[in-house]
Amino acid sequence: MATERTVALIALRLASAGTAAAMGAIHLHLWYDGYRHLDTIGPLFLLNAIGAGLLALSLLITPTRLLPVLATLGTLFTAGTLAALIVSLTSGLFGFQEALDAKLVKPTLAVEGAACVLLVALALLSRRGRT
Repeated sequence: MATERTVALIALRLASAGTAAAMGAIHLHLWYDGYRHLDTIGPLFLLNAIGAGLLALSLLITPTRLLPVLATLGTLFTAGTLAALIVSLTSGLFGFQEALDAKLVKPTLAVEGAACVLLVALALLSRRGRT
């Protein structure tokens, strides 16, 4: 029978993978929608989509013993993506200024914020009880 901790780890893995996949899908959609034509930002959006897809897949297949490291790296990746969006919204990034009312900005803030929280929780829970 699965323990509560095991069930929580599975739920956090699935939710983290889902938010990572959503983040990647948003970046890929925006890349196809025109961001691909922006210098620097375009390639970064495509790289983010690929990285997020790899993160989502890794969260589903990585052995539990390696999960603390993966969740920590995933948190850093996702927090970096969120920070880049915030910088782009406030002062601009690589000569590009994003607007809060632009397509998918608010959902992106929500998805990336949720991904950060879920990945931190996953990192902490997967470390707990390990010596």
